[in-house]
Amino acid sequence: MIIESRAYARAGLLGNPSDGYFGKTISISVRNFGAHISLYETPELRIEPQEEDKNQFRNIFHLIESVNLTGYYGGTRLVKAAIKKFGEYLYNNGKKIPSRNFTIRYGSSIPRQVGLAGSSAIITATIRALMKFYDVEIPLEQLPSIVLSIEQEELGINAGLQDRVIQAYEGCVYMDFEKKHLQEKGYGKYQRIDPGQLPNLYIAYKVDLGKVSGTVLNNIKTRYEEGEALVVDTLREIGELAKEGKKAIEAKNYGLLNELINTNFDLRAKIMNITDSNIELVQSARNCGASAKFTGSGGSIIGMYQDDETLTKLVLEMKKINARVIKPYIV
Repeated sequence: MIIESRAYARAGLLGNPSDGYFGKTISISVRNFGAHISLYETPELRIEPQEEDKNQFRNIFHLIESVNLTGYYGGTRLVKAAIKKFGEYLYNNGKKIPSRNFTIRYGSSIPRQVGLAGSSAIITATIRALMKFYDVEIPLEQLPSIVLSIEQEELGINAGLQDRVIQAYEGCVYMDFEKKHLQEKGYGKYQRIDPGQLPNLYIAYKVDLGKVSGTVLNNIKTRYEEGEALVVDTLREIGELAKEGKKAIEAKNYGLLNELINTNFDLRAKIMNITDSNIELVQSARNCGASAKFTGSGGSIIGMYQDDETLTKLVLEMKKINARVIKPYIV
């Protein structure tokens, strides 16, 4: 029997990057893109490498193109780390690991390194497949914390809980990472929001913009831990935008929501260096009359648009800067 599992891309609608600093966020799952895992029983445990894991190239230009697109690491390390941590989870919780082996392969349609949470999607899908294979239940609220521990402890990736929460819960979720609750429980307070209450949303991403998000956020983490007032206060203010945004969505106060989305990016720009290419992405959207903020750590944006005319204008303007526009499929 072949076990199949999936996890989808995500977009932070409000509050990021405060999730890594005891803040609040609202996030949506983006089912337009996803990571896929296939797993089946075999005599030995085998992880099948995909094209991006291979080290054979047609020439030096092919190597440069590959590194620019996918970085120096493929997805095998993500799958391997997930399997290791899953085994340790079973052992630490007194669960016997059955003597069954498997072959596992992954695939992903999530654009790489543009802030749509492609890495955590592969890990989440892997854990789901292992749960099915070994007939193990992990409480839903605990699953995001396990995925985060894989990235932080095994792979050294600087990240927050937001991505892993929305990929576990799916749909649209409001998350409160209040410090005391998070430290006592190991997870935040998560509330689902009806996606039907959301306004017209778009996502735009540059097809040639790549970076590693953990590297981008490292400086902020250091400044936060050192207690720099500007960083601490701004991250707290960004988190409060999500709280206001939840009320705005429930009241269908889309004018306010539009303002909050723009404010989220503007506050972020106060404490983080934004590349010219990312600024171009945001400004192009705003010039069309749409709001815009990062979906994650950069490379893609999310915002509201008023009508089909605005959406058409967005598509045309984004094409000029080598960016693609989609309407996120959430439900």
